[in-house]
Amino acid sequence: MHELILHHYPTSPFAEKARLMLGFKQLSWRSVMIPPVMPKPDLTALTGGYRKTPVLQVGADIYCDTALIARRLEAEKSTPALFPEGQEFNVACFAQWADSQVFLHAVSLVFQPASIAARFGKLPPEFLKAFIADRAKLFDGGLATRLPLEQAQHQWPVLMGRLEQQLQREQGDFLFGEPSLADIAMAHPLWFLRSSPVTAPLVDDYPAVATWLNRVLDFGHGSSSELSGEEAVAIAFEATPAALPDEAFSDPNGFVAGQRVSIAAIDYGVDGVEGELLYAGREELILRREDPRAGTVHVHFPRMGFAIKAL
Repeated sequence: MHELILHHYPTSPFAEKARLMLGFKQLSWRSVMIPPVMPKPDLTALTGGYRKTPVLQVGADIYCDTALIARRLEAEKSTPALFPEGQEFNVACFAQWADSQVFLHAVSLVFQPASIAARFGKLPPEFLKAFIADRAKLFDGGLATRLPLEQAQHQWPVLMGRLEQQLQREQGDFLFGEPSLADIAMAHPLWFLRSSPVTAPLVDDYPAVATWLNRVLDFGHGSSSELSGEEAVAIAFEATPAALPDEAFSDPNGFVAGQRVSIAAIDYGVDGVEGELLYAGREELILRREDPRAGTVHVHFPRMGFAIKAL
């Protein structure tokens, strides 16, 4: 059985989401540090061009997007459940909303000029220039747009006021009563805001939110050990992809197994990954591709938030 390998970097909010999921499950994993900006040669050897952070690798199977990573970790270890029985729809839809709407607010707030100065003031100007250019390109061509700072500031008290009220009235210690993916998806944008002294009060000024966030962050990150990007690529090369799911192939737009396609995110980071479409299920798409360094890999995407294009 192959180890779980997470490709990430420390300051990425979605990487923190993945790390918290691993901690929630109390899983052991290998940690591969990737650059925060392009190029990312070892990562793209595995993904075929998908550049967003993080990526989960299990042998020669590569999982893109934390929504799908959550389901892969649920399959790895069923308890405690990221999707508690009877709350699957509520948790998945809430997490999707938090990962998009709350995250986009957090991005605008964290990257305001005063916060940028606090976060990057001691780093070389060349890095800051490259980082901002990289992030601008990340949002180029997708459906998601950067929320204007004034609008994010205007709406943030509404989001936090609602969360504060919900947490004050909740019967348990977590959203929906028991801990789930909903808590982790809501927590990682707030963790991001806390990373800057300029924006930390936007979280900590709400007592119930701050207490709940500390509780979620106490899940920790599980047990990790370092691995190099080259070693991870070699692991993929030596491995054989896992068998496809038993669920029947089904695509409402007429794509068929074996078809040459490109799959890409539709919100941001819309770089397409080309390969052979092997599987289309209710939640997951699987693409087979060949790479000179990584060999034969299966790249997995969630159906939600991604599009298939014929080649």
